Amino acid sequence: MNQSGQLKRSLNLWQIVVLGVGYMTPMVVFDTFGIVSGESGGLTPTAYIVGLIAMLFTAASYGQMVKAFPNAGSAYTYTQKTISPHLGFLVGWSALLDYIFLPMVNALLAKIYFNALFPTVPDWIWVLLFVAAVTVLNVLNVNFLANFNTFLVFYQTLVVVLYIALVIQDLLAGKGAGSVFTLQPLVKPDLDFSHLLAGASIVCFSYLGFDAVTTLSEETPEPTKTIPRGIFLVAMVGGLIFITTSYFAQAMFPDVSKFNDPEAPSPEMALIVGGKIFQIFFLAGAFMGTLASGLASHASVTRLLYAMGRDRVLPKKVFGYVHPRWGTPVYNVIIVGFVCLTALFIELDTAASLINYGALIAFTFVNLSVIAHYVVKEKQHSTLKGFFSYLISPLAGAAFVAYLWYSIQTSALVMGLIWSGVGITILMYITKMFRVQPPQYQEDNADQKTIAG
Repeated sequence: MNQSGQLKRSLNLWQIVVLGVGYMTPMVVFDTFGIVSGESGGLTPTAYIVGLIAMLFTAASYGQMVKAFPNAGSAYTYTQKTISPHLGFLVGWSALLDYIFLPMVNALLAKIYFNALFPTVPDWIWVLLFVAAVTVLNVLNVNFLANFNTFLVFYQTLVVVLYIALVIQDLLAGKGAGSVFTLQPLVKPDLDFSHLLAGASIVCFSYLGFDAVTTLSEETPEPTKTIPRGIFLVAMVGGLIFITTSYFAQAMFPDVSKFNDPEAPSPEMALIVGGKIFQIFFLAGAFMGTLASGLASHASVTRLLYAMGRDRVLPKKVFGYVHPRWGTPVYNVIIVGFVCLTALFIELDTAASLINYGALIAFTFVNLSVIAHYVVKEKQHSTLKGFFSYLISPLAGAAFVAYLWYSIQTSALVMGLIWSGVGITILMYITKMFRVQPPQYQEDNADQKTIAG
């Protein structure tokens, strides 16, 4: 008989933070620097500051919902429990775009990096090797995954620190802005706030990672304490890295139009600052960032699929299965690995756009779930603290997300709506044309794990 195990509560706060920061990819600041600098009018660190402030409201909403529902399903579970089981399924289905396409994007980036180093080797080999490595590592114990990610994040941090040290040396020599301490990267007399917001709307997606750690709620002791702290620390650590690094990058390179490829200047930035040897060290860090993000995002999507499988809205024997020994949703890990192989033919822009659609769906409904649960159901808004925490803060988060919706690409919106349409079709089938509620996990009964609703 194929008996399923359970997710193991073994992750500590540090491991949660490392997985979240790894998901973010600290070195992504270099990949987006040229685009963000152009959009924000040369105020990249300020764009990151605005983006962090905007995302902290939504991060706070995730923290509030984890306290109420410390389950692996994240936005799917929160919406299901607070607003509607039907809507919860659709949110979970749409959020899959965020979680399931990011591992694929990392496979695409790995292919690009290795193809640049070894142009004579066929692209598909790098995709297969990357996906195979990420899949095998995710099959193993989640603690091993977190500890391995610690090394990858540490290496990236070391690259960033060395890059900043080299830039400081150049600034002291009169290059770039000519000063280590300058307001030039932060504010300008002719500041156009619309341009700043355009830059902030791009960097907001760099903060994806604080939300992903909520999918690990069933793999940490005391999740109602550990996960909210982890969410805040992931956002703040990521923000500190992004803001500090982009400040020195902007001070060193006030005008990105001088790069040969202003939209992808990171290799050239490394070469100018530290020479060929540092560039190799830098590119190795970029690959490790891709691997760290691939591992963490692969883990996150498998936990969301597990929550939906446990509820029986997806086939439970496959999606709700956990390996008795390793404590990981093995079948989900393998399925996501096969999905990642679509990196062999999908375009990077398309995959990135679908990630944005899935993330915005999740962010929107997590903010609304706070209001539905704490204000509408629990009536906890009578005090000043409750009024701000459960109404004003999520409304502010929803308002910032609404701006991001306004700036999303039309193609991403169209493809996302098609994906949501498929979800509606599946929902109609499992609810018999909406005549019954979608099944839900019964937490207080280990033997009877679903209810018809």
